[in-house]
Amino acid sequence: MSRTLISHAQLQRGRGRFLYWALLGIVVTAFTLIFIGPLYWMVTGALKSGQEIAQTPPTLFPRDPEFTNYTDAWTQLALGKLLFNTFYYAAGAVLFQLVLDTAAAYALSKLRPAFGNVILGAMLATLMIPAMVLIVPQYQTVISLPVLDLSLIDSPFAIWLPMVANAFNIFLLKRFFDSIPEEIMSAAFMDGASPLRTLWSILLPMSRPILGVVSIFAVTAVWKDFLWPLLVMPHPETRTVSVGIYAFAAGTPQNVVVAASVIAAVPTVIIFLIFQRNIMSGLTTGSLKG
Repeated sequence: MSRTLISHAQLQRGRGRFLYWALLGIVVTAFTLIFIGPLYWMVTGALKSGQEIAQTPPTLFPRDPEFTNYTDAWTQLALGKLLFNTFYYAAGAVLFQLVLDTAAAYALSKLRPAFGNVILGAMLATLMIPAMVLIVPQYQTVISLPVLDLSLIDSPFAIWLPMVANAFNIFLLKRFFDSIPEEIMSAAFMDGASPLRTLWSILLPMSRPILGVVSIFAVTAVWKDFLWPLLVMPHPETRTVSVGIYAFAAGTPQNVVVAASVIAAVPTVIIFLIFQRNIMSGLTTGSLKG
């Protein structure tokens, strides 16, 4: 029997039931407004004129919606090129993470190399380091790659390679692989399958939910990142959509910039709405063994 803050007997009483549902409604409504408010301001602000969006206090609804703001944003800010660049970087990040992070998680979970737990612990310890602390050493590495002495500035590898070393995704994948029974692995080895063949033919088909979660995390990480692409992609032809909007914002009307932000946010919102069930199932799959 589950235990809650309010007992079942209190919920059955008239006053207790009323207070419970009233409090629940207030909390849900408050959090909904907190999260939806900025999105609503962004969408409606993109339909306002430059004078209306800058006035104080702001208007709740656009007086005369200007849908041409979206077309102006698309043409003036070259959003087509910026979105293509971001899709390209996101696709590469997904590919590198699925290949290398999956291989690392498989080795730590099923092959169990010497000092595997120490390696995993060192990886997880990096999650405690603030991301801003790593900016300087990462940038020094990118401008002069060790051993090869190559500069990765304005190269997609400047975005792809730092994203490969993702301890959180490796941990998620390892936890999922840990939940796969050892009997399946033993049966594959008895049939003569190599470790690589077992990974490709058995584990990966079973791991579609968690692989989908890792892919979505990689896409959203590239899409929302700003500081790192600003440093390593200074050329206008290689900018991501967030950096491109920022670069053009100084000489562009505010309503057009807001319209560009709406267009840039649409792909990630669509991805979340389509794959939200996959995200939840992938995160919970493997949490229990048996």
